[in-house]
Amino acid sequence: MAQKTQPHAADVQSFIESFVESPQKQADSYQLIQIMEKISHQPATMWGPSIIGFGKYHYTYASGHSGTAPILGFSPRKAAISLYVFTGLEAHAHLLDNLGKFKMGKACIYIKKLEDIDLSVLHNLMAHTITYLKDTYEVLEA
Repeated sequence: MAQKTQPHAADVQSFIESFVESPQKQADSYQLIQIMEKISHQPATMWGPSIIGFGKYHYTYASGHSGTAPILGFSPRKAAISLYVFTGLEAHAHLLDNLGKFKMGKACIYIKKLEDIDLSVLHNLMAHTITYLKDTYEVLEA
């Protein structure tokens, strides 16, 4: 089966201006872009219709499933901002301590707004995630 979410050349700013209705969520999106570009050293790129990703890596799971994913990313969805910044590993769960107000998916963090979380904890979480991904998978050139 082909992987649905792939990077493409759509303009990130145009996406935010057309997709994100809330001025607060637009401001948070631009702040997240600055934060993630700084920590990843990679530019913001659209992945699929609504994910903003930074860098990319190739993974292959024990099941044989493989694909490409952004090293860091987020999606400013209507209900919440989805942050793709966490490995989901139990050994890394302590990195979520003191993050603030959020909900968890399998490895996705949902926040209502950036002011609900501690940005220094988010920075640390992202730094550990990048290190783990670089040590575990093949990081690809942007």
